[in-house]
Amino acid sequence: MTSQSVFERILDPAHRADPYPLFGELRETPVARQDDGTYVVSTYREIVALLHDPRVSSDRRNLGAGSADDPFHDRTPSFIGLDPPEHDRLRHLTMRHFGPPHSPGMIDGLRPQMLAITTELIDGMAGRRRADIVDEVAYPLPVAVICRLLGVPQEDEPRFHAWADQVIETLGPGEEDRAERERAREAAVLELERYLGGLTDDRRRRPGDDMISRLITYQGPDGAMTRQDVVATAVLLLIAGHETTINLIANGMLTLLRQPDLLERLRDDPGLVIPAVEELLRYEPPVQLVSSRVALDDITLGDTTIPAGSPIVLALAAGSRDPSHVSDPDRFVLDRPGNEHLGFGGGVHYCFGAPLARLETQIALTELVRRVRGPRLVDDPPPYRPSPILRGPRHLLIDYDGVAPA
Repeated sequence: MTSQSVFERILDPAHRADPYPLFGELRETPVARQDDGTYVVSTYREIVALLHDPRVSSDRRNLGAGSADDPFHDRTPSFIGLDPPEHDRLRHLTMRHFGPPHSPGMIDGLRPQMLAITTELIDGMAGRRRADIVDEVAYPLPVAVICRLLGVPQEDEPRFHAWADQVIETLGPGEEDRAERERAREAAVLELERYLGGLTDDRRRRPGDDMISRLITYQGPDGAMTRQDVVATAVLLLIAGHETTINLIANGMLTLLRQPDLLERLRDDPGLVIPAVEELLRYEPPVQLVSSRVALDDITLGDTTIPAGSPIVLALAAGSRDPSHVSDPDRFVLDRPGNEHLGFGGGVHYCFGAPLARLETQIALTELVRRVRGPRLVDDPPPYRPSPILRGPRHLLIDYDGVAPA
């Protein structure tokens, strides 16, 4: 039997609870060729170079047959799976309805709603002494927010739980039931596309004050989105817009519960939540790997040349803990200064939803720390979801002494 490479061990669900020692081993070979011809890049400087290199394509169709880790490889790509100039056009069309310069107050204007939702969720924990932070706060908050942004009726929100879970939990390669998982993924994505396609058609006929309405009806200097583009963008925003935030909130509470002195510091000084979230993005990033990039030309990094046509994986979680980039990288520093991390990627594909994820996590952690009294982990480590790409606890059970009034 052939022994597993370091990267294969990272992909193995058995190491999901603590992959960081393996990421340390991975960095010993900054650009590591795998048996299947994939090049895994794991050090900060090299990852940043590739994130800004136009010779690295994000269009999965350049990989040929499509990546087994990409749930949308045979469909109309969203802008995250395209290269400039088409990427830039679709991203600009989306961004004008989401943030600066055309909608500068969009995200901050959601703050009262986010706080109200968080308050209601934590109120639901009152009168008990045990709760699951994932099921009761980290999941429902970002789902409610992204659904309201897109214009998904509130009564339909529960339908996305099963769809999103089926899509995300099939992103982990190397598992024995891959064929079965791919069938489940295909069915989930098809249902999601059908639903959002119907919603798009309805909003074209009867526009409302939501992103899908604005995306399907807008005509401007950059042109317009086709129906297929709107559906692909809505699928991307719906899944990426809540899955990563779920993990960021859950990873954040787990980190604080493991270090009660830091939790108390944050309770005493809520302003620390801003640098704390940045440190979480570095220390326990919700997106650990970026896969399905491809070299369009030969690319030389140090002593290694990545041949044109080769798949590339960027190990963001390894790069953010690179000791050549950050001091004391395996320690969580609540107020770490000058925190340059890879938590939201970089380059033209820098995370579109970063401002939304930051604000949701800041509000959720502030309120959980402020209101939940004497929180204690039930299981450490908690059970993790299988994906090595979007990594986070499946559940995060805590015992606690009570819930303070809002």
